[in-house]
Amino acid sequence: MSDVKQGLSRLRFVKVVNGCVARLTVSPRWGRLVGRGIAMLTYTGRKSGRTFTIPIGYRRTADGILITVAMPDSKTWWRNFLRDGGPLSVRLDGVDRQGHAVARRDERGRVTVDVRLAPADAGE
Repeated sequence: MSDVKQGLSRLRFVKVVNGCVARLTVSPRWGRLVGRGIAMLTYTGRKSGRTFTIPIGYRRTADGILITVAMPDSKTWWRNFLRDGGPLSVRLDGVDRQGHAVARRDERGRVTVDVRLAPADAGE
């Protein structure tokens, strides 16, 4: 199989998996359980200007969430948050929260994205 076909197959697979995970996060039966570690993140691409929504695994921190990016070299979304970072929204516990994310790569190549969330009542 050519590299182009493999790439297209991988993209289709990722879209299907992401779609299934997204549906699980809003499922009446499974949403609460899945939502404990998976959230939907929405951001605007730095080059394209397009809006993207993807499922991410996260851990809560004192003032936000921490995302550990698995296989960062095969993903590009986190690069939107390098240097000074950028704005995003994340759906937690059924509520869209605004925040600011900063991505960092350590000396071993691991990538984390630290998201500081605005207060839940901000903008209301």
